[in-house]
Amino acid sequence: MVVDTSPAQHILVVGETLVDIVHTPDGAVAEHVGGSPANVAMGIARLGHTTVLATTLGDDAHGTRCEEQITSHGVAIENLDTGSHPTSTAIATIDDSGAAEYDFDLHWDLRPVADLDTFAHVHTGSIAATLTPGAAVVTQTLVDARERATISYDPNVRPTIMGSVDEVRARVEELIALSDVVKASEDDIDWLYAGESLPDVMAAWGRLGPGLVVITRGGDGVTYRATATGEIADAPARVDEVADTVGAGDSFMAGLVSGLLDAGLLGDTDARQRLSTATLEAVAGSVSRAMATSAITVGHAGAYAPTREEI
Repeated sequence: MVVDTSPAQHILVVGETLVDIVHTPDGAVAEHVGGSPANVAMGIARLGHTTVLATTLGDDAHGTRCEEQITSHGVAIENLDTGSHPTSTAIATIDDSGAAEYDFDLHWDLRPVADLDTFAHVHTGSIAATLTPGAAVVTQTLVDARERATISYDPNVRPTIMGSVDEVRARVEELIALSDVVKASEDDIDWLYAGESLPDVMAAWGRLGPGLVVITRGGDGVTYRATATGEIADAPARVDEVADTVGAGDSFMAGLVSGLLDAGLLGDTDARQRLSTATLEAVAGSVSRAMATSAITVGHAGAYAPTREEI
């Protein structure tokens, strides 16, 4: 399918950019440009969609490196920053299984995003959606954009920095209610809703508003639910080799958004209506694309974003 890159199909991603400083089990240290929303923006752009990232960057070497890498992936940057703080960082410690634990130094003071009526779809999530003062601007962006655009959201919770579980759960549910598609990890669900079953949580999220809820489950693949029918399906993981899991969920999110855009299930208010009545069969191809993009990502160090040709 040919991707529509007219202004009506411009994609906006709102959220943090940071530098992942990765420590591997062998003692090596490497730096990678990251931040969940920035990774998603690069992933969507590499899949052929015109993409703008509204973010904050410091006036420093890390900021320069972030800007160079993000724009090299085809993403235009709107740096909505006071310029008074350094670029955010995250120290990622990789264990022998390839899983990552993070220690963050974050700065998130976002100004309002201009020209929202030029975007067909808006994505946000992770730290940017909960960290003050920028989180309030994220919410207003979604509220304003919903008049014309569809919305996707990935909670990507970070328990050590986001606050109490009750506060974060309320915030997550507020943003889910503004969204058309939500992707979360099984770890997110376990922390937010300890002791509750995955189908029950997915059904509750669907009642808040999104037409599609997708839960990634690491090596066990994904589970997804169509709100209109209440159908739930599983898809197995496709990973052959894991270098590390940095950016895997973000790559999945990019593939999912790309697939849904191409399927006409995201991109304007008519697409919102189509997604709200979609069956599992209608969204299965988009989930498959997401599985393919994330499988390629975990085979590379850092948050590698595959192209459409690679999948």
